[in-house]
Amino acid sequence: MTKKINWSVLTGAAFLMATSAIGPGFLTQTTVFTQSLGASFGFVILTSILIDIAVQLNIWRVIAVSEKRAQDIANLLLPGLGSFISLLIILGGLAFNIGNVAGAGLGLNALLGIPVATGAMISAALAIAIFMIKEAGKAMDRFAQLMGAIMIVVIIYIAITSAPPVGEAALRTIVPLKIDLITIVTLVGGTVGGYITFSGGHRLLDAGIKGKGALKQVSTSAVMGISVASLVRIFLFLASLGVVTQGLLIDAGNPTASIFQLAAGNVGYRLFGLVMFSAAITSVIGSAYTSVSFIKSFSPAIARNENKLIIAFILISTLIFILVGQPVKLLIMAGVVNGFILPITLATILFAAYKTKIIGDYKHPIWLSALGGLVVVIMTYMSINVLIQYF
Repeated sequence: MTKKINWSVLTGAAFLMATSAIGPGFLTQTTVFTQSLGASFGFVILTSILIDIAVQLNIWRVIAVSEKRAQDIANLLLPGLGSFISLLIILGGLAFNIGNVAGAGLGLNALLGIPVATGAMISAALAIAIFMIKEAGKAMDRFAQLMGAIMIVVIIYIAITSAPPVGEAALRTIVPLKIDLITIVTLVGGTVGGYITFSGGHRLLDAGIKGKGALKQVSTSAVMGISVASLVRIFLFLASLGVVTQGLLIDAGNPTASIFQLAAGNVGYRLFGLVMFSAAITSVIGSAYTSVSFIKSFSPAIARNENKLIIAFILISTLIFILVGQPVKLLIMAGVVNGFILPITLATILFAAYKTKIIGDYKHPIWLSALGGLVVVIMTYMSINVLIQYF
């Protein structure tokens, strides 16, 4: 029975991380960048997957061994650092969540034809309902798994109907014709940047999967999460590439919906609504849960009222969207911003991995530290170049 429960939690944590990453921005970024880079976008995806795995394994393992959340690890390393990181994570999570709520409304609009604002409120109510259940953690796990499975099946179908040039995609994944740094920064930021990389690690900690004895399980869950997110990314890339290579006109106002519609007609447009809703609602849940997890250890009162704070986070995100509307370029820019946060959080974890007061007698693998250090250098370099280039 214990093994079954553990496997369920591991899968739930993996899908929470993956579905947190697969939000409206994820869908928009993949479609837009496929248009601009064509088959060479495959190289960007491959690069981001390798970076994502290195990031996840480093962060999740240190969280598990230390048996502490990221903010507490950071504060032990340097007093005040954890509070600073928490502020960055919460602000980034809120920015993402406004876009997530908007995306959920857009999804229900495409699926059922209801107004976007109404769809956003319905989606928020559904997300809030999950955190009103007594065993909210288990409900969140199951919901993430269900929505993740729906997205995978639908996107694979769209990829098949769009008939992409698979051979060309495979070739350009290894030998790209062009490379764009901002796409790599954006993809990595949108997949493991900001709050996303900590969502599954904190979920495992809350479920009691921690300590050196759980490292194999933790690593399995981390790789599973990246694999799920990457699978969706790859098939959405292929679906988009199939439409792009046919020279069909894509609506710049809603590129992902246009891809689905051009690939599978009106049915495709409805399926886009289903995928957009699934991606957005799970990201609303993941963002709210993880953002609040970054402050729950600061006060017993916060820990006691965790679910109430999560509900408040969702309500504030929804209210901002209803009053202000969807921020321009938020879905892509939030990924870029989180790409800038990643080197700070990953470097913090890597330093902590060698502090006995944090990890005890655990020996962090040298090869994993080296990969993590390389990611910090690469992401810092790319982020600085993006700042110079675009700002």
